[in-house]
Amino acid sequence: MKNLISILLLVSVVSSCNNTAKQLKEHIAGADSIAINFYKADGKMDTVTSVEIIRDKKEITKLTDFITTENASETDNCNNNGSIHYFKNDAVIQDIFFNSSNDGCHRFQFVIDHKRASTMMSTEAGTFLTGIQLHRK
Repeated sequence: MKNLISILLLVSVVSSCNNTAKQLKEHIAGADSIAINFYKADGKMDTVTSVEIIRDKKEITKLTDFITTENASETDNCNNNGSIHYFKNDAVIQDIFFNSSNDGCHRFQFVIDHKRASTMMSTEAGTFLTGIQLHRK
């Protein structure tokens, strides 16, 4: 009986972790464009150094797949060095903040269903964002 309860608890924890990413992916699935803001090194939103607009559905899907992977723990002592804004019909449907430069803070942060959440940023995702920033300068 004890083992059964442990297994059920583990299944519920795993499914709830994936639920946040699934909710986010469903919420932004219909996006027709995204705007990526890159901040100066201090991580303040009012220090935007460049804004990149993406309308290519393949690039939007690729970035979405990076964001909706493994959940991460919340860390308040990490600055963001950019933000991603998903649009549908010229209206923002989701804001996501990211840190791709600090080794201890590689993550995406967002609010979904009135709850703060974070997902891990892979090296590939960081490289993708850096490529967008450098390629379009």
